[in-house]
Amino acid sequence: MTLLEQTTLPSAGTIYADIILPLALRQSYTFSVPEEMVTQLKPGLRVEVQFGRSKHYTGIVRRLHGEHPGHKVKPILSVIDLEPLITAQQIKLWEWMASYYSCTVGEVMNAGLPSHLKLTSETTITLGPLFSDDATQLDDQEYMIVEALTLQQELTLKDVRDILQKKTVYPVIRRLLDRHILFLKEELQERYKPKVVKCVRFSPAYQTEPERIAAFELVSRSEHQTAVLLEYLQVSRTLPFIRRVDLTKRTGAPDSAIKAMVKKGIFEFYEREISRIGGGEEDTISAYDLSEQQVRALAQVQSFHEAGKPVLVHGVTGSGKTRVYLEMMKAVLDGGGQILYLLPEIALTGQIVKRLKKVLGDKIAVYHSRLNNMERVEIWKAVQAGTTSVVGPRSALFLPFTKLELVVIDEEHDSSYKQHEPNPRYNGRDVGVFLAYLHGAKTILGTATPCLESWENAKRGKYGLVSMPERFGGLAMPKVELADAREEDEHGNRHPFFTPTLLNEIKATLERGEQVILFQNRRGFAPVYFCPTCDHTIECVNCDVSLTYHKFQHRLRCHCCGYSVTPPESCSACGGPEMKLGGTGTEKIEDELKIFLPDARIARMDADTTRGKNALAALIGRFEEGELDILVGTQMVTKGLDFERVGLVGIISADQLLRFPDFRADERAFQLMTQVAGRAGRKHKQGKVIIQSMERNHPVLTDVLNADFHRFIEREADNRAQHRFPPYVKMINLQFRHPKRNTVEEAAKLVGSWLNHHLPGLVDGPFEPSVARLRTYYLQDMVIRVKPDGKELGRVKSVVRAAVDKLGTTERLSGVRVVVDVDPY
Repeated sequence: MTLLEQTTLPSAGTIYADIILPLALRQSYTFSVPEEMVTQLKPGLRVEVQFGRSKHYTGIVRRLHGEHPGHKVKPILSVIDLEPLITAQQIKLWEWMASYYSCTVGEVMNAGLPSHLKLTSETTITLGPLFSDDATQLDDQEYMIVEALTLQQELTLKDVRDILQKKTVYPVIRRLLDRHILFLKEELQERYKPKVVKCVRFSPAYQTEPERIAAFELVSRSEHQTAVLLEYLQVSRTLPFIRRVDLTKRTGAPDSAIKAMVKKGIFEFYEREISRIGGGEEDTISAYDLSEQQVRALAQVQSFHEAGKPVLVHGVTGSGKTRVYLEMMKAVLDGGGQILYLLPEIALTGQIVKRLKKVLGDKIAVYHSRLNNMERVEIWKAVQAGTTSVVGPRSALFLPFTKLELVVIDEEHDSSYKQHEPNPRYNGRDVGVFLAYLHGAKTILGTATPCLESWENAKRGKYGLVSMPERFGGLAMPKVELADAREEDEHGNRHPFFTPTLLNEIKATLERGEQVILFQNRRGFAPVYFCPTCDHTIECVNCDVSLTYHKFQHRLRCHCCGYSVTPPESCSACGGPEMKLGGTGTEKIEDELKIFLPDARIARMDADTTRGKNALAALIGRFEEGELDILVGTQMVTKGLDFERVGLVGIISADQLLRFPDFRADERAFQLMTQVAGRAGRKHKQGKVIIQSMERNHPVLTDVLNADFHRFIEREADNRAQHRFPPYVKMINLQFRHPKRNTVEEAAKLVGSWLNHHLPGLVDGPFEPSVARLRTYYLQDMVIRVKPDGKELGRVKSVVRAAVDKLGTTERLSGVRVVVDVDPY
């Protein structure tokens, strides 16, 4: 039994507890256990402690022991929980993440716990909106807090401590939070708004069968209205409600026909609240039998799992991978086990979530950052009780699973699994595999475009490999064409964004009543605002990047720090009277399309148009329901979208992807183009993809054109091995940050000399990154390459940690911040 699992206490002497605090501390701190708390404490419980002169924190009991730490210790102030909030496996996961990703357990705890569960002195509370002034259920202390909040809108926990005239207030606050009498301030600012759909039903005058038959006489002169009435009577027998847009789609009748029937008093419009993850909508998983390919894949997955291996499922888009996952998931749930289904971005995968809920029902919950804290805590408790499974992004890894038997990592190649800021800078894919190992659970990684790391693991036999090369139902892969970006129209004109090939195909697609997706991996209107006289470019005052022009807001914005300014009318460098725009973003593509296609219904999907909690779901819903003809978007449109009427996908500029200064540029370009191409023709017919590029002979474009993953991955593997890049080496990136350029350069050179002495031949740099200043800090980078060996990687990380600690005690350089990023890309 490990110390983490220890539940009995030493029999004599003073008892001490090592406490994990949500701070970047190298170690847990030791506190003494008051005698009255000895029988209450267990590892995993939350306790209230004082750290520093006056700050109070919620900490987690890591272990209990009788060893005096050798320095003066403070007592634990109060025990917050009755039962452990954190499991032994969670603490092991936190410790592994802190060790592997060179951060602290406190930073992992800070990322892993909802803010509702990690109260601090500065936490702000307010009364819940449903509190009815009924004080009969409150004790004296609870009443004093509620009374104070009726006089003041909000209180910090420091204020509560002053009101109650006592140090230990966290247990009281926890009771009020659990009963929804109190809320954290930020919870009320992000309260859940229900999703509603526009529906149609018979008016009160047409509730009986004879009245409805009589309605046919009122619509007999209109073919469209008759069709709508027949369709409504047919589908209303099986569906609990009928959406207005569904009636027009099913019958081909215009919306005006339904409006006319409302005027005649036959129908009425109403809004119905529905779940964002299904419930009440028509089934999105057909009750089809498994195809031969799916039966074979399922058998192979089960065989590899019996051998104790994680499984990489490599299946083309539309091959039916999700159905294979569902079969495995149903078996686990039927046996009483838990599942974690990881997705790269929960907001973009509503259709997959809907499928899961439809088949698995209430046995699976959706967990993500857009839930308010109370909703997250409720899911936390249900997971710990073993009563629910979870679908979510990388943050779902931190939930307290007790019966975890299967981890599914969908779209395992996706870069969104990597956390870049702040610590822990982890990769959700790799942590998911380790989490499954901790619980003895089975693992499935699925994608149409595996990352090279997972592919190498499969080649070496560490993972099992299951291939699904055919689309479900025999549907052909989309036809992919390359269009020369220098192509001219019949008048000899060349448009900077659209080739005649793409424009003509867009028009033909819309004429067939199909939809179009256009992919441009840059948001805004134009990424450069410059003076044509002296070439001076307007840059961010905080970062070394050009400001992007956003036409709708008429602002120049920095996409790194958020700084914005009104565009100047003249050049500040030479006084030139005219400024120009350079480059192309999604906003400009949308604007230009409206000129060529004035009647088309066009919308944009990027970070600017999807900021609100419900904006993205609403946009996807409009496109899915046929209210839009063309969707222009960034890489958001490549993920998790399955629209049955998309006939054409256009990639505006493949060159932007291929020229990106990153050793993964080719891999990510291949993945993005393949994934976005998979959005075309997924339901009933073969789709078409047009890729615009200046470099028609680029090998990556050739591989995309031929859907030749194997040729691409072999060439990419050779390049990586030759130039010492992952997965053939492990990379650790050190970034030095300071407001003064000279200081950061001096610190980087000093640490570089120390590391070169202890790690000869492994260190590249220091060097200035492509963006040399970010958020007012000057940057210097350093890269360490290590052979992929656990012991050697551990030794190198120890040397790096010692060098960073030494810099922190060096005169004049102690203020330089060093960010250590393991597996940085």
